Amino acid sequence: MSSVFEGYERQYCELSANLSKKCTVAASLHGEQKKQKVSEVKTGIDEAEALIRKMDLEARSLQPTVKAVVLAKLREYKSDLNNIKSEVKKIVAGNLNPSARDELLESSMVYVVTASADQRERLMASTERLNKSGDRIEESRRTMFETEDLGVSILQDLHAQRQSLLHANNTLHGVDDNVGKSKKILSNISRRMSRNKWIITTIVIVLVLVIASILYFKLSK
Repeated sequence: MSSVFEGYERQYCELSANLSKKCTVAASLHGEQKKQKVSEVKTGIDEAEALIRKMDLEARSLQPTVKAVVLAKLREYKSDLNNIKSEVKKIVAGNLNPSARDELLESSMVYVVTASADQRERLMASTERLNKSGDRIEESRRTMFETEDLGVSILQDLHAQRQSLLHANNTLHGVDDNVGKSKKILSNISRRMSRNKWIITTIVIVLVLVIASILYFKLSK
């Protein structure tokens, strides 16, 4: 249930119980004192109606599964407020005979006792819900802290792995450089061997030609 609605609900329950007590007191007064007390009750009724309107708006913004329960409670509060308005009308009607006034006082006292009992039950229920909500919030906080610690540990592991990868990458770059240098050396050796091969081949050919020339001249004489 919405915490906003519960706040309005507590305010209304307290105000309703207070208005019921004032109605009982007003029924036993006379003259200006009675008018002043009735005026206080009417002001309280205006405040109660404003709270009911706020609860109504908040209830209609809730999820459908919760809205039905909240609207049912809201109908009870509207009925409760209508009962208080009826009590005020009886008081304002004035000129009550003693028996009628006694009956009004008796019914008001019963209503106050009932309203106070309902008020206590609602407040106890609201307190229990708040305690449960507090426990859930505390559990959520513990879970959040545990998740945060786990996240920090994972980040530290990832950082260490990143450093290892960077080190391996640097090592691979070093190996690549060495391989490049080795390829250059091998290429130079290969070119030198090829050049030396051509030089030796040329020398051998020249020597063969020289020997052949010498033999030719000797044989021709």
